[in-house]
Amino acid sequence: MGQTIKDVLRRHGLILAFLVFLGGVALNADAFLTPGNILDVLRQVSITGMMALGVTFVVLTGRLDLSVGSLLTLLTVIVVDQHNVAGPFPAIVMTLIAGLAVGAFNGLLVGFVGLNALIVTLAMLSFLQGLVLFYSGGSNVNVQNAQETWFAVFGRGDFLGLPVPVILFLLGAIIAALVLQYTTFGRRVYGVGGNETASIFSGIDARWTVFLTYVVSGFTTGVAAVIMGSRVMGAQNTIGQGYELTVLAGVILGGTSLLGGSGSIWRTVIGISMLGFIQNGLLLLGFPYYVQWLVTWAVIIIAVWIDLGAKRGRVFA
Repeated sequence: MGQTIKDVLRRHGLILAFLVFLGGVALNADAFLTPGNILDVLRQVSITGMMALGVTFVVLTGRLDLSVGSLLTLLTVIVVDQHNVAGPFPAIVMTLIAGLAVGAFNGLLVGFVGLNALIVTLAMLSFLQGLVLFYSGGSNVNVQNAQETWFAVFGRGDFLGLPVPVILFLLGAIIAALVLQYTTFGRRVYGVGGNETASIFSGIDARWTVFLTYVVSGFTTGVAAVIMGSRVMGAQNTIGQGYELTVLAGVILGGTSLLGGSGSIWRTVIGISMLGFIQNGLLLLGFPYYVQWLVTWAVIIIAVWIDLGAKRGRVFA
């Protein structure tokens, strides 16, 4: 019986702790579990969640993508600025193409050149921050004639009582889950992450697989930028700052292993949603905003610790 309890705590300890947290916040903040607050949290989570879908593909191969926060900033600036220049539809197309291009470049360096994913994406993070300032001239951009454009529907619209961003996030999650579970590409992603050497001997081209995961990450970040620009109807030069850590924390919290080969899209959806409700609960309880970053740090450390403990069969080295 003791071993059974130990296994339950190891596998579901974070979820149980989250449920206890939910109960504690609900008892002290009446607005926490109201339908309006729940929809607001889901609307906020849809942006980081959309990014996390693509990052899950990358992490499943045993790699990282820490450039998504800065990429979100650049793409949001692009979609808002080009909305004013060329109109909403061309702006969306250009944003998605730019996201694909950056993802492809990351994938080229990591997958084909063989550079370390951490170094490549950290360098890309810095490069994109500089590119944002170069592109915008250091100025914030806002959508002109905001009341007259259909662009706002992606971030502010509702359909059948649900926020459009939440619907887009769920549709993205369904597509991503189907790709991972039922396509050859999805099986190759798990294969490369589980044992890259064995996958190569099995005939899988690990280089192309890794490359395509970064392309997926760039595309989902582009979709997230469209949602962000539509919601804010503007963009600041730091609008995506720190999002890479929130996204990574949500992916890890959902149970996707940093070592690769283990995890799923729906776990990521749960993880990113849990993180969103934790941050919202802390604000409703009156904690300062910076406490969210401390909690995010704790979530990453604890989740990685549990993941490594499960892999090696013991908590301590």
